[in-house]
Amino acid sequence: MFWTVPTIMTWTRIVAIPLIVGVFYLPFPEGFRNIVATAMFVVFAATDWLDGWLARRLNQTSSFGAFLDPVADKFLVCASLLVLVHLGRADVFVALIIIGREIAISALREWMAQIGASKSVAVHMLGKVKTTVQMVAIPFLLFDGVIFGVVDTGLWGTVLIWIAAVLTVWSMVYYLQKALPEIRARVK
Repeated sequence: MFWTVPTIMTWTRIVAIPLIVGVFYLPFPEGFRNIVATAMFVVFAATDWLDGWLARRLNQTSSFGAFLDPVADKFLVCASLLVLVHLGRADVFVALIIIGREIAISALREWMAQIGASKSVAVHMLGKVKTTVQMVAIPFLLFDGVIFGVVDTGLWGTVLIWIAAVLTVWSMVYYLQKALPEIRARVK
């Protein structure tokens, strides 16, 4: 099931990355670029929920889709964080925490799958909350303005991305603790 509707939607998140980054190199006013990048991120991030729902609804789940979906999410988040660091809207330390965790947990999951213990590092609610907070923080930081005359998205985005960083560390510790018994058993 390589070319199903849900899988194509997942691919769009990967294809979106150069488009979102490229917006900031266009010769348009900053506010316009911010709105376009924010709208693109929100639309493409929404495909994360929609492709999973469609895969289940249309009975088009596949091991390839299960592999590609989190990869696309990580690419989208990491690329957006790098843009935000470049624009001075996110701290490089936050980006290092989030990107480093994604690499570490992806490697851990790969290793655990190879030894037949992938259930010990299955997705947990803490990881889902972390992802949700990131997916709200990033568009706030991309927009970097005031909405409804009161909501300073730069401020709220900064607060949320730091909360996401804390949740990132917390979820990494959680997954490492869950994997520790298997790691100890294999490293003797």
